[in-house]
Amino acid sequence: MKVSPLTRHALRTVALLYLFVLLVVPVALIFYRSFQHGLGQFWEWITTPAAISALQLSLLIVVIVVPLNVVFGVATALALTRGNFPGKGLLQSVVDLPFAVSPVVAGVALILLWGHGGWFGGIEGLGFKVIFGFPGLVLATLFVTLPFVVREVEPVLREIGTEQEQAAATLGANGWQTFSRITLPAIRWGLTYGVVLTIARALGEYGAVTMVSSNYPGISQTLTLLVHSRYTDDYNEFGAYAAATLLMLVAILVLVAMTLIERRVRNRHADASGSVETLDVPDGPASADPQLAHHKEGV
Repeated sequence: MKVSPLTRHALRTVALLYLFVLLVVPVALIFYRSFQHGLGQFWEWITTPAAISALQLSLLIVVIVVPLNVVFGVATALALTRGNFPGKGLLQSVVDLPFAVSPVVAGVALILLWGHGGWFGGIEGLGFKVIFGFPGLVLATLFVTLPFVVREVEPVLREIGTEQEQAAATLGANGWQTFSRITLPAIRWGLTYGVVLTIARALGEYGAVTMVSSNYPGISQTLTLLVHSRYTDDYNEFGAYAAATLLMLVAILVLVAMTLIERRVRNRHADASGSVETLDVPDGPASADPQLAHHKEGV
């Protein structure tokens, strides 16, 4: 179907206006309100003990959640693409459950499981507090971020197929060698994107963590909960904007770091491929025969 230039420009304009109104304007407004009273006031709002502890807690959750999601996400993706077992369709549906269920419902479910009187609530008698403590925040974040690594790695595994893995096994490679040298390099970009999505969702999650958190500063208050607390409880509007800006800056730094890592890895692989081609391809007939090259030099 041919589309006239006027129609193309109109569609692009509508799309750009849509993104500008929904994304650019709100983010720019938050930045403006955060720095409206000057950089010194902004620094004061993000360096309070509550803000520092909330940032540390959010980053600690990310440090715990991301490796767990990588390990179990890759394992689940391998099971779905390489395995054939009863209940495979059910597992596919369960992986997508966090997309369909509201995070608030997930928080309530965790309370029913781990809270006082829940199925596993007896663990509190051992002095291990889950709900309204740090473990509850980790469990809630794990629930909402579970699908990202799986759904980014699974299509890559389906695309690469099993031919290279079977060839490695035929040559005598064990399971770990096949995974580390064949499978993992092939899925690294999908895995990287899944990690970025996991970090972004873990930093910005509010619905599930607000149900399982006591919201006490320094104990179970993340950056998202700090923004809400400042805005609704303390009536500190500009302090809430500053905390939101800090959250966005952390997310932007994570994205920039992941982009730089990807670029460095890509350049390293390109350099390695260039070195291999230089070694494998001779530079002419003379280079293939050292005696002939010496004879030509003598002539």
